[in-house]
Amino acid sequence: MKKTALLLAALIAVMTGCVRNQPDVIVITATFQPPAEAGSAGVVTPAPIEQTLGANAVVTNPTPNPTRPGSDQATRDYVVQPGDNLTAIAITFGTTLETLMSLNNLANPDQLEVGQVLRLPEPPSDTTSEFKIIPDVKLVYGPGSGQFDIAGFVAQQPGYIQTATDTIDDVIMPAADVIERVAQEYSVDPRLMLALVEFKAGWLSNANPSDAAIAYPLNVPDSTFGFSRSGLYRQLAYAANELNAGYYGWKQRGRTMLEFTGGIRLLYEPGLNAATVALQGFLAQLSAFTDWEREVGPEGFYSVYSRYFGNPFDGAIDPVAPPDLPQPALGLPFTRGETWYYTVGPHGGWGAGSAWAAIDFAPPDDLETKTTGCYVSDYFATAIADGVIARISEGAVVLDLDGDGDETTGWTILYLHMAAQDRVTEGTSVRLGDRIGRPSCEGGVSNGTHMHLARRYNGEWIPAACQDCPPGEERAAFDLDGWTAVGLPNQEYQGYLVKDNQRKVAEQGRDIADNEVSW
Repeated sequence: MKKTALLLAALIAVMTGCVRNQPDVIVITATFQPPAEAGSAGVVTPAPIEQTLGANAVVTNPTPNPTRPGSDQATRDYVVQPGDNLTAIAITFGTTLETLMSLNNLANPDQLEVGQVLRLPEPPSDTTSEFKIIPDVKLVYGPGSGQFDIAGFVAQQPGYIQTATDTIDDVIMPAADVIERVAQEYSVDPRLMLALVEFKAGWLSNANPSDAAIAYPLNVPDSTFGFSRSGLYRQLAYAANELNAGYYGWKQRGRTMLEFTGGIRLLYEPGLNAATVALQGFLAQLSAFTDWEREVGPEGFYSVYSRYFGNPFDGAIDPVAPPDLPQPALGLPFTRGETWYYTVGPHGGWGAGSAWAAIDFAPPDDLETKTTGCYVSDYFATAIADGVIARISEGAVVLDLDGDGDETTGWTILYLHMAAQDRVTEGTSVRLGDRIGRPSCEGGVSNGTHMHLARRYNGEWIPAACQDCPPGEERAAFDLDGWTAVGLPNQEYQGYLVKDNQRKVAEQGRDIADNEVSW
């Protein structure tokens, strides 16, 4: 059988792809992860802090969620498909990379054979706690998130967070700015992250945490590949990505199980909501099973969150994005008469954990005139609808379609890799077809000039294609002037654009007709 070296296949994609520099999750994506620091490959496990868990915390009775079907994992085997990677397979079946490697005697997780049969672990019979920790709207960067004054809140706390800083891209940033950056990038609520750094390290209440708690405030260790996760940004970026993985995995990818170090596996209680599933899964990565049982109950993380921010279910919007939500009319993101290239199908909006909300286009530059794969394009990305530019940051441009300038409400469109040169300014009102910016490699991590385009509604990433979403979680497909995104089952980055009897395949490169798109 033909060998499929999955990492190699991702990296040889020519000058149009998005990559993530995090070697323990071998995928390509459009999002930024900070570079590893030399000499910081060790694993640090801070001692748990002493906390006053609110024993008298008010336990709410939130709105019931529809019961989700349990695991349909009737088979004990999985046949590897083109584009699969072992990490994604493990996530799909609620297990870990290490468990799959052990069960199948695999020495190298980065190399699989198409058609290879993988043995899967037995499904569990026990379920997680039915206690709901937070509503979905308190996980996403949605309504209410934008009005929360992060800096003002941090300034009022007596703990270490008031003076904490981190260095990102050689810039020293106060903790409040780091939290805001992660919230905007991953679309995760800042209050959730603040509660996590208090829950795990006491940063809000303790002015003198241990050195370990300062370096690793969420107790997330360095990766087994030696990638450093020290510092507030790396800790929060990892957490936000994993929280998104649980949230959207429950909503859209059929995630039903979690596994602890040591092999304990549980089915998620089928009546939970996505945000609670996300927290249960993330906390399970960091705690022993007996500690985790307390952490996901009313006297655990919920108690800390409610102590600082009140009852999380008060006034909660449910659902964040209704399943019958129609997409507004959108045009293609480039000038009429130009031919661009559809290079990457549905993939992470920001980070491998988020919904596969994004698709990529490459501009029609003459590459013979370019000396590198990363350059500022001669062509412009354009507004796909009328709106206002809500935010400009690190190669990102956020177009707010409801025009109020608040990216946490209503429909928003993320353009990524927009060069600072000739870029639209924040607060500008634009019309369909107006120039947004020139594609480049700026923002995130990119191996070539292109444009990354993703949708959100009320802060929730909306998948570009949702033909395999479970009942009740259906979403309108990404539609650009009638070109509709179609993904391949469980295959990130793969798929098509279809319109009438035309089909354009997501294909890296500029020398084939099958991925040319124009209007």
